[in-house]
Amino acid sequence: MKVTLRGQLKFTFDPSRSVPLDEVEPVQDIVKRFATGAMSLGSISQEAHETLAKAMNALGGRSNTGEGGEDPERFLDNRRSSIKQVASGRFGVTSHYLANSDQIQIKMAQGAKPGEGGELPGFKVSEYIAENRHTTPGVGLISPPPHHDIYSIEDLAQLIHDLKNAQPTGEVSVKLVSEVGVGVVAAGVAKALSDHITVSGHDGGTGAAAWTGIKGCGLPWELGLAETQQTLVLNGLRDRVKLQADGQLKTGRDVVIACLLGAEEFGFATAPLIAMGCIMMRKCHLNTCPVGIATQDEELRKKFAGQPEHVMNFFFLMAEEIRK
Repeated sequence: MKVTLRGQLKFTFDPSRSVPLDEVEPVQDIVKRFATGAMSLGSISQEAHETLAKAMNALGGRSNTGEGGEDPERFLDNRRSSIKQVASGRFGVTSHYLANSDQIQIKMAQGAKPGEGGELPGFKVSEYIAENRHTTPGVGLISPPPHHDIYSIEDLAQLIHDLKNAQPTGEVSVKLVSEVGVGVVAAGVAKALSDHITVSGHDGGTGAAAWTGIKGCGLPWELGLAETQQTLVLNGLRDRVKLQADGQLKTGRDVVIACLLGAEEFGFATAPLIAMGCIMMRKCHLNTCPVGIATQDEELRKKFAGQPEHVMNFFFLMAEEIRK
């Protein structure tokens, strides 16, 4: 707790101004503000990816495909991910994929490794993964951090416009990284008519990010979120967008502090994986996950024991803690 910025903060309670619990937003509404993180089909197993989608669809929250496509058969049932991500690699991004979304998220960078881009080693690209990503089995995939079609806010505005034409009734989100100056970028994103902004902190990545990225890149989400909130308010843009915080949110206390700093939606990745059975071996990039979550090895995937109810229970308990 002491190693995070939010760990240095203390709540001051005034008993004379306490709010009755029945006046606080109910649990079933709070969980609709939750989203699971952008973990691609490939970085985690098919079973884990679909379990997260089922849990979030049952809650009324949102799951994120990550940058890696989605099996079209899932568009028709409770395995559908509401958030479809688009990164520079465009893996698995088709008109069918975009049309079957509630929100399309443009990944400008990753919180845990800004400047490095997403990477899936070749030994995790199975035939099923390659089919959904429209690529070749056994060949490594990388999304370099600069999108090849985005070098300015104007370029980003063009992509937002194009994606709104691909799914006219949905939202477009832009994922930014907590860095000095992110507020100015967020203001540009709001002016470019994005509906949603995610500010991602440096300590996510669970285990799929290289140590150089986790230890040397990005800043805590507390700093980026506070700067984004203040810059948007100063420029009269805050009411145009929803603001999401993301990066190692694990407790109700974390979420409440994110609320106080300006967020109204919250992204979780490590915590729901732990609810499904992750034991934090940090072997995600090696394809040797012993509990069948972050692997494409068919024998290891048989060990996966997670259920949607495990994830749902975690989020209900967290929402209750937030209310109190």
